[in-house]
Amino acid sequence: MGSAYLVRRLGGAAITILLIVLINFLLFRAMPGSPERVILRGVPNVTQERLEQARERWGLNDPVFPDQFVKFLQATASGDLGFSFVARGQTVAEVLAQRIWPTIILFGLGEVIAIVVGLALGAYSGWRRGGPVDYLGNGVSLVLYSMPYFLLGMFMLLIFATGLGWFPTFGMLTTGATYASPIDRLIDFLAHLALPLLTVSLGLIGAYAIVMRSSIIDTLSDDYVTTARGMGLREGRVLRRHALPNAMLPTVTLIAINLGYVVAGAITVEVVFNWPGLGTLTVEALTARDYPVLQGVFLLLSVSVVLANLGADMVYGVLDPRVRT
Repeated sequence: MGSAYLVRRLGGAAITILLIVLINFLLFRAMPGSPERVILRGVPNVTQERLEQARERWGLNDPVFPDQFVKFLQATASGDLGFSFVARGQTVAEVLAQRIWPTIILFGLGEVIAIVVGLALGAYSGWRRGGPVDYLGNGVSLVLYSMPYFLLGMFMLLIFATGLGWFPTFGMLTTGATYASPIDRLIDFLAHLALPLLTVSLGLIGAYAIVMRSSIIDTLSDDYVTTARGMGLREGRVLRRHALPNAMLPTVTLIAINLGYVVAGAITVEVVFNWPGLGTLTVEALTARDYPVLQGVFLLLSVSVVLANLGADMVYGVLDPRVRT
C-alpha cells in the first residue's frame, strides 16, 4: 500500500474527528435546559446563589469561545470527559466503561453471525440465481432488511419469551439471582443474550445477503469468471477463488457503514430487551439531561465509525489496487 494513499486516508480521518469534536462541543450546549439545575437535582430549597456557585464550579460562566472550547479540547485530548451530572462522583469514562461491553458483546457477535450467514446466503443465491434457494433467500432477506429492529425485537419477545416462555424477557442477568458456579451464571447470561442477539443478527443478515447476491450476479458476466469456467474448473472453485473475492468489495464498505447504525440499533434493541448497554445509557442520559455522558457517547460512537471506515479504506486498498491511484 502506497504511503501517499495511507497519508490521505489518515489525514481525512483526523480532520473528520476534529469536526466531530467541534460538533460535540456545540451540539449539547445548544440543547435546552439548565445543567446546574440537573447537578443540584434533589437538593431542597436551591437558592440562586447555590446555582451560581454550581455554574462557577463547572465552568459554565466562562465564555463559550474560546475559554470553554479550549478547555474542552484539552480535556478530550487527555481522555478526561468530565463527570456525570446524575452518577455523582463517577467520571464519564467510568460510566461508559460500565456500559460499553454489553453493547460490544451484543453487536459484535451479531455482526459476526450476520456477516457469515448473510454473505454465504447471498453468494449462493446469486450463483444459483433463479433457483428455489434464490427465491426463498432473497424474499426473506428483503423482509428482514425492511423490518425495524424494535418491531423484530417485539416479535421475538411475544413469540419466544411471553408466548413460549423459552427465554427471559429483559436484562442481562436474572435480578437478585445467586449462582452456584460460574457455569450457571454463564448459562443465565446466554439465555438473556439469545433473543437480543437473534434480533440484531436477523436485522443485519438481510442487508449483507442482498448486497452479496447483487455483487455475485454482476461478476457472472465478467471475463475472468468466463475464462475460469472455460478452463474446466469446478463451479465451487470458480465461486470461491474467482467470483467471491471480487464480489466482497462492496460488502467491506457495507460492514463499515453498518457501524454507523449502532446508535439507532443499540437504542431500539437495548430498550426493547432492557439490555444495559450504550443504547439504554443514551436514553437515560437524555431523560436526565446528563450532557457530559451524552457527549461521551456521541464522541465514542462517532470516532468508532470514523475508525471503522478508515479500516475499510485500508482493506479496500489491499483488495483493489485501483483505489490507491
